[in-house]
Amino acid sequence: MERALLVGIDLNDGEDYVTSLEELGALAEACDMEVAATIEQSLAEVHKAFYIGTGKVEEVKELVAETDADVIIFDNSLSPMQMRNLQERLDKPILDRSTLILDIFASRARSREAKLQVEAARLQYMLPRLVGLHAALSRQGGGSGAMSNKGAGEKKLELDRRVLERRLTELRRELKDVGRERETQRKRRAQSGMPRVALVGYTNAGKSTLLNAMLDLYGSDEVDLEEKKVMEKDMLFATLDTTVRKVAPENHHAFLLSDTVGFIHKLPHHLVEAFHSTLEEVREADVLLQVVDYSDGHYKEQIAVTNRTLQELGADGIPMIYVYNKADKVTEDAIPMARSHTGGGHRGADPEYSRLPAVTEDSIYLSARERIGMEELVGLIEKKLSGGYQECTMLIPYTDGRAVSYLNEHAVVYQADYLEEGVKLTLQCRKEDYRYYEKYVVK
Repeated sequence: MERALLVGIDLNDGEDYVTSLEELGALAEACDMEVAATIEQSLAEVHKAFYIGTGKVEEVKELVAETDADVIIFDNSLSPMQMRNLQERLDKPILDRSTLILDIFASRARSREAKLQVEAARLQYMLPRLVGLHAALSRQGGGSGAMSNKGAGEKKLELDRRVLERRLTELRRELKDVGRERETQRKRRAQSGMPRVALVGYTNAGKSTLLNAMLDLYGSDEVDLEEKKVMEKDMLFATLDTTVRKVAPENHHAFLLSDTVGFIHKLPHHLVEAFHSTLEEVREADVLLQVVDYSDGHYKEQIAVTNRTLQELGADGIPMIYVYNKADKVTEDAIPMARSHTGGGHRGADPEYSRLPAVTEDSIYLSARERIGMEELVGLIEKKLSGGYQECTMLIPYTDGRAVSYLNEHAVVYQADYLEEGVKLTLQCRKEDYRYYEKYVVK
């Protein structure tokens, strides 16, 4: 296992650099590295040539020797010049926060789309930083062939850049094709008439656990639930691929629930850009569930990071419910507006958490792992979606059995009476469906 030395600076700009360094350590561990030591420096501004001061560079060099560190990781994005200068001065592999996150994404990508997106982001980030990324940048010899048409003086760096630029062009072309496929899938789902709900939030807040809990409690009996579930693990960026599943709670409207990639402080811009087609699921949602790790002391800062990222994506205007997850790990006195839990539907609820969940118009405190508060969350989702629904009574003639079948599948039917004139349905349906079948409405 590689040993990593972490380097951070305090710019006295209000940012919690200690928490940021702790998170950097968790990112290093997610890359199977052991944190050998951490070193910090207070600066008025970032050093243009080395990121840290020249004296601190020498301290880092000494600490690398003392701790036998294999790699040095800086808690920010380094400029190409800074990376080159540090590589030359410290004679050790240099990584920055963005490179580390990109490496994690590369190791976790499973689907073809995710692999393409991560590779594109990595190449885009590497291109201006080729200098300093290679141990040897020797000159190429002259000769014939396409790769040496500039003669003996061409640098290996220039060859590398051309190869990467060609590959980046290929990736962008492939991603456009994948994006078109995903757009077709989105249009097909939109035609189903089911509302769309997207899970968003900081990495490791419990989005995948919440999706699996929804499937456990409200998944269709017609499918193998274990196959439909996603991986849930206590680690940063456990899942990257966007997953869409149908959730059909009894006596409630069915909806499509999508799990998206988690966000993090200082998420590389190239990564957000590369995952744009995947994150379109967020922009197309009718309601967002921002999953928050309420047991994390820095949850407010994580909410701010998520909100900023949503703003970047143009998704900040979508109705949102704040889902304060892992509330079972917090004392009841620390949970605002706690009230008696009326429950229903969850398994294994511990009496210790009997006052969960606390519910407001836009938030809920629950535990996805313990399956506590799921029914209340479904009710909250329905309230958010209710603006698009209409309650009514319809009398549908037996000659239009297709309408009865459609409404049984796509509306919430409270009561069905089979009369001589036809089927009388008391229901709640989408306003579009109400307008379409308005001729059957009993005024």
